[in-house]
Amino acid sequence: MTPSRTTLRAAIGTVSAAVLATTVLTGAPAAQAAAPTSAPTTAASADSFTASPSVRFVDIEGDGGITLKANVFTPAGADGTRRYPVIVLPTSWGMPQVEYLAQAKKLADAGYVVVGYNSRGFWQSGGQIETAGPQDIADASKVIDWALANTPADPQKVGMAGVSYGAGISLLASAFDKRIKVVAALSGWGDLIGSIYSGRTQHLQAAAMLGGAGELTGRPSPELRTILKDFLGSNLAKEQDMIAWGKKRSPATYLDKINANGAAIMLGNAWGDSLFPPNQYADFYEKLKGPKRLEFRPGDHATAEATGLFGLPNDTWTNTKRWFDHYLKGADNGIDRESPVLLKSRSTGAYEGYQSWKDVPSAHRRIELGGSKQINTNWDSGANGGLIFLSSMLDQFFRLPPMASIPLLPRSLAAVWQSERYESGQRVRGTTKLHTTLTSTAESGTAIAYLYDVGPLGIGKLVTHAPFTFHDKTPGQPFGVDLDLFSTAYDVPAGHRLTVVVDTVDPLYIEHNPSGARLTFSSPANDPSYVSVPVRD
Repeated sequence: MTPSRTTLRAAIGTVSAAVLATTVLTGAPAAQAAAPTSAPTTAASADSFTASPSVRFVDIEGDGGITLKANVFTPAGADGTRRYPVIVLPTSWGMPQVEYLAQAKKLADAGYVVVGYNSRGFWQSGGQIETAGPQDIADASKVIDWALANTPADPQKVGMAGVSYGAGISLLASAFDKRIKVVAALSGWGDLIGSIYSGRTQHLQAAAMLGGAGELTGRPSPELRTILKDFLGSNLAKEQDMIAWGKKRSPATYLDKINANGAAIMLGNAWGDSLFPPNQYADFYEKLKGPKRLEFRPGDHATAEATGLFGLPNDTWTNTKRWFDHYLKGADNGIDRESPVLLKSRSTGAYEGYQSWKDVPSAHRRIELGGSKQINTNWDSGANGGLIFLSSMLDQFFRLPPMASIPLLPRSLAAVWQSERYESGQRVRGTTKLHTTLTSTAESGTAIAYLYDVGPLGIGKLVTHAPFTFHDKTPGQPFGVDLDLFSTAYDVPAGHRLTVVVDTVDPLYIEHNPSGARLTFSSPANDPSYVSVPVRD
């Protein structure tokens, strides 16, 4: 008999827990290594601690009575006579409950109670995948309740953190649970719709990856399956329903509540995040009123934090611990006096500090999009944003972003404009903005704008890009387009040019160009077209 997917999922989860637990606890005293870790323990055993941080695998009752599989680290020497700050870690999308074991042990070594739990609907936890819906937020509060009742956790010193899905849940929970004083949300989102539906364009590879991972490692709810079907099927009749679903799951929707509760919030993300582009995080950060910090590094979704999950040195996790040390434990480590916006250049790997996101650029270089250029749709010109994960990871580790030969791009498929050759290097920092006038032969269409760094041989390295889609336009009637390209930090060498390319097909996105449609980009005298590139002089 072939084992069911549920059986395989449970078996894989158990094996993963055993392997990672063994790895994390290597070198622990024999008494600890011999302690049972496969079955839940009772609250009565919470005060029985060993000479080093203890770990227990437990069952926690979530919202509606479901079981959340969890692990609990308690500091060494805890004997029930004192309280410790507590950090709750919801898992990422598709990840088993052992995701944070390495970091949890480090935090416990530093004097924290740490509870990591498998988000509902995934692996061995009960329920269905609700995509950071109200039940997930209620689960987070249930886990805090359990920690306060069953561990020496201090009710006045509660924090939450997570990567990706865990980041989103942590931010949302901070709007509804006033006990949460500190949040570290890594590779998360502030605006779900602004992430996977930016420019009114479906991010095809991102949504398909999330849907596939959910089916493989969990139990998607009927609502999630319907949303994905309508989203990937371009069911515009359900567009407003999809937007409402996403807003309900966006921390930005509850910004007033988050600000009123006043948690100290640290946000971290990667420049090339394929799921949650940096723009939406930067916009969310700017609207936070309490203590806050924003960090951007090269890489793709969750790759900036990945090495830390294996216990290796990692700047993101180091600063996360410093953030908790200051705002939960009161440590005077200086993080509150540092520049709150920390950027790492994709080109040099150097860190730069700024007082706010709006202070990042000191000037803007304008590229005029003059003349009139018409392109045919439905054909890939050769300019594209690459593939999720792979392309940005190549950029992160080898500084090899997606490339295109600009002279060879067919002008019937791609509109191309170039800047002058720069005599000095240009440090692109922040959000590039495009403004143009577009005329289409069809009422709907999609275009993708790219900004390339082009050297003497005409080879363009992708600096940034973004898609945009329009519907219900009158064929033949011009209309204005304003588009924010994804934020970045990239250094253009002296002697190079910046080149703007616009085409209509990219494997990252679903396009809406009817067969045979044409797009014309113009620059009226009373409303000239341009691209504004933010730079740091």
